Amino acid sequence: MMSKLPNGWIETTLGEVVTFQRGFDLPKKDRIHGKYPLMVSNGQEGTHKIYKVKAPGVITGRSGTLGSVFYIEENFWPLNTTLWIKDFHGNNAKFVYYYLKTFPFDKYNAGSGVPTLNRNHIHPISIVVPPLPEQKAIADVLSSLDEKIELLQEENKTLEELAQTMFKEWFVNFNYPGATGEMEDSELGEIPKGWRVIELRKIVDTINGYAYKGKELVEESLEALVTLKSFNRNGGFQTRGFKPFSGNPKQKQEVQLSDLIVSHTDLTQDAEVIGNPAFIFENGGFKKMYITMDLVKVVSKEEKIDNSFLYYLMKRREFKEHCVGYSNGTTVLHLSKLAIPEYKLGLPQDFDLIETFSSIIKPSIEKIMNNINQVQTLSETRDLLLPKLMSGEIRVEGFGE
Repeated sequence: MMSKLPNGWIETTLGEVVTFQRGFDLPKKDRIHGKYPLMVSNGQEGTHKIYKVKAPGVITGRSGTLGSVFYIEENFWPLNTTLWIKDFHGNNAKFVYYYLKTFPFDKYNAGSGVPTLNRNHIHPISIVVPPLPEQKAIADVLSSLDEKIELLQEENKTLEELAQTMFKEWFVNFNYPGATGEMEDSELGEIPKGWRVIELRKIVDTINGYAYKGKELVEESLEALVTLKSFNRNGGFQTRGFKPFSGNPKQKQEVQLSDLIVSHTDLTQDAEVIGNPAFIFENGGFKKMYITMDLVKVVSKEEKIDNSFLYYLMKRREFKEHCVGYSNGTTVLHLSKLAIPEYKLGLPQDFDLIETFSSIIKPSIEKIMNNINQVQTLSETRDLLLPKLMSGEIRVEGFGE
């Protein structure tokens, strides 16, 4: 505990600030599609037709996953794998949410095998909190950063959806500029007259990643490996998959911003990642990046076909299903080296239409990249401020000593 409390702050216990309650049992057969979210220890899992708790709410993992904290803005059902806050005792709910994100839940594991959190073990813990006005001010600062992050992520989602819709209209529904409507049969079904069916090997090269050794991983380096963890299960790229290393990969295994990579390995049981494409949107502060053996880099061999077109082609459900069909393994899935080269698609005889599509889409991709970088900066700022605001080391303007 602090030797000197910030002005106006009080020393109390967690149980005097909030009252935790264990979540409710719910058989799997009753976890049906409905209006209200079911909250589990690591986030939302499905919906239910009725709710148990009125919004706003705060939950944390009780068993399995400790330390995950969620703020819920709609009525919800907390499952028995969670602890939910039954009473905020007049404290600001959003402040409590942010405060708990800095709380060391992992130190209070009451389970022998599966990690378990007992509310009776955490209620008596001594904590220091500010008065309600400063709680609200702190929550407002952090919320403003989270709201900006959410807006940027929503904008990216919209840009992605618009680009995918345009790709589908032009290259799947064949409603492209200058389309005559004349069709002819092919091995893939009907395609516009004058188009051709080709394999991807005709227009792209695939470069396998680097098979690194454990001893090549280091604490600090200007070079990093881009790994399977760089693929977000929900799509997209994330820098938490970077691993600093010191090794000897081939120059062609190096990747740079805007390069296109595809997952060739999948650790999930539902093939959530295998065959997924991603742009290298960030460098994580590293000067050089190289892909691991779990990934491949896709490089166009045609001047008029760039990564913009290839990315949205590989985002299609048909490409995903093709890759799943070319994968093998039980606990770990591996994609055949023939998967990408042997994928077939219909394309116009010349590639002018593809070049036009890319020229329209490129500004959106650049905007997405810029938004991702902003999200990264805002997230780092928030994560830096969070513990300092919660400890009183940094005070919100107007609440200083």
